[in-house]
Amino acid sequence: MGDQGSMTYKDLSVSPDVRLPAGFKMPKFNLYDRCGDLVAHLRDYCSEIRSVGKKDDLLIAYFSKSLNGVALEWHNRQDVGKWSTLGDMDQDFVRYFQYKSGVTLDRSSLSRMEKKSEESFREFGLRWREQAARVNTPIGEEEMVELFLRAQGPTYFSHLIPTLGMSFKDVLKIGELVEEGIKSGKIMSCSKDIKNTEISLGGRKRNRKDDPMGFPDQHF
Repeated sequence: MGDQGSMTYKDLSVSPDVRLPAGFKMPKFNLYDRCGDLVAHLRDYCSEIRSVGKKDDLLIAYFSKSLNGVALEWHNRQDVGKWSTLGDMDQDFVRYFQYKSGVTLDRSSLSRMEKKSEESFREFGLRWREQAARVNTPIGEEEMVELFLRAQGPTYFSHLIPTLGMSFKDVLKIGELVEEGIKSGKIMSCSKDIKNTEISLGGRKRNRKDDPMGFPDQHF
């Protein structure tokens, strides 16, 4: 493979000499991707694969099956041979991601979460609520809605203000209607519509984002 050199099974396998017991069926793990409780993930992994017993070489070799994304990339870069016990691997895993992932979630971090460009409003809402459930101090429904609104951009925020006091489920429904309105052009998106309008102030023109209400340029 060009500059990569030989790419045999031994080159590609993390632990080529480790074998699972006969008849073992690989569990379906919850995947970790730099988000969530690190220790809880390790406990969940050990619980799922407990049928192999306390064989550290097996537990280390197949830990990657419980990882995804950035966490899996991290594991693939490691020299597995340096881990003689499961504890060695656990410590490296927790030490690295405790610093990288910002495991501790609080209300402030929830209000700063942003919707990804490829996410629908519902997908963002469900991802946000999943993170909210990880905050140490439980969040009530009313406060949850308020924090969720603080995480919205100008368009959604302005249209969802009336949902204060409603259930989170109802906020998601109304948010989806706002999303449909933006896509159909019935609602003007503040983040999208404020690019090309020129407003004349004192006879001098300057570029400015469109008026969020959709009014034409005004001369003052």
